[in-house]
Amino acid sequence: MILKKISSLKNNLFIGLAALALFAAGCSKKEETVTPVIPGIETTPVIANLTTVTAQSGGIVNNLGTGYTINGTGVCWSSTNQTPTTADSKTSDGTNVGFKSILTGLTANTKYYLRAYVQNEAGIGYGNVVTFTTSTTTADTTVTVSTFAGNNTGGFVNGTGTAASFNSPQGIAADAAGNLYVSDSFNHVIRKITAAGVVSTYAGTGELGFSGGTNATAKFYSPQGVAIDASGNLYVADQGNNAIYKITATTTTILAGGGSSGATNGTGAEASFSAPQGIAVGAQGNVYVADRNNNMIRKVTSAGVVTTLAGSGAADFINAAGTTAAFRRPVAVAVDVAGTLYVADQGNFAIRKVTQAGLVSTILGNSVVAPLLNKPAGIAVDAQNNMFITDQSGRILTITSANVLYTLAGKAETSGFLDGSKSAALFSGPVGIAVNASKNIFVADYNNNRIRKLVVN
Repeated sequence: MILKKISSLKNNLFIGLAALALFAAGCSKKEETVTPVIPGIETTPVIANLTTVTAQSGGIVNNLGTGYTINGTGVCWSSTNQTPTTADSKTSDGTNVGFKSILTGLTANTKYYLRAYVQNEAGIGYGNVVTFTTSTTTADTTVTVSTFAGNNTGGFVNGTGTAASFNSPQGIAADAAGNLYVSDSFNHVIRKITAAGVVSTYAGTGELGFSGGTNATAKFYSPQGVAIDASGNLYVADQGNNAIYKITATTTTILAGGGSSGATNGTGAEASFSAPQGIAVGAQGNVYVADRNNNMIRKVTSAGVVTTLAGSGAADFINAAGTTAAFRRPVAVAVDVAGTLYVADQGNFAIRKVTQAGLVSTILGNSVVAPLLNKPAGIAVDAQNNMFITDQSGRILTITSANVLYTLAGKAETSGFLDGSKSAALFSGPVGIAVNASKNIFVADYNNNRIRKLVVN
């Protein structure tokens, strides 16, 4: 009997050990099926701080891969290898998802090929290749800043040049004839400035309200962005009324928005916005709105039909398509001749790009590194695809059609008022920006209650 029990125990133990071995083998087999994936990355398309021998670039990791953690990021570059690798010149910029890279030891007047890289134990992932050419000389662009209209005293006075007064001007747009239109926010009106600097009231009574009618009787509540179409019609993002206005030569109508805050798509008053700030109009007559508090880019047709082009509504930083993408406090929007949108994504310290299909990518900046853009507030694009940006910390910037970032005037983190040369000029909270057919740049200098003019030579 005892021998029989011992034999039974041995058999049970053998079966248990066999089962355990099979289980372990199964676990081992399962682990072996996890294939490490090389992470993905986007190269920052804009080159900053370009000189004869230095430049600044960077990247954003867009896919962490699987199996391992990031152990290195940076950019690599070459003047001969059109698809540079880490075997060429490179920077090493840590393990953050977003990073900036400082390139040194470059050669003047030389074309370079550059791309970002990210590395884990599975291998190295590379971003898209961008090209840039170093400067030929240390000579700088000449920029002259002057006051076109307004003075430091906030008020509501029509007149010429500095005899006129504004109260916290924000948006600005230029028409084909050289006239400017300014959203004079705290006066609750839209002002017009002729090419000679003569300021008049274009629409609004000056009394806070929410109504259309004739231009002289219409009422606004802290209007922000303004944009003008090819026919001379003006569009206004009215932040206080959560509405979009359309203004012709004689009449003001409310194109979309019913006055209440929300994120509803629909037609006319059925739609809702939440503190819309930036606005632009495309060649097809569609209006695009930086719906600030909704963290969305909205599209409004000429019939007042509102849809969401991009943005989930969550305050985040995600490059993706349509409502999968995310912004953080978008405050301005511009559209180029091809219909591509550019967004000043202020909360992410970035300029974002949005296609007509709603695909969102990043042109410059990100929220996890020291910002190249301290507080982007206004954006404009000219016919040659040069971009102009106001940085509320005190600078006016440009991104050339060759994707190079330069400071046109002003100083970062320095507020004040001073007309003069590029290096001497000071601004205080510049917001709206526009460029006219003569390539002169105009800025709504918010805290200085002035409209400033920049002439670039």
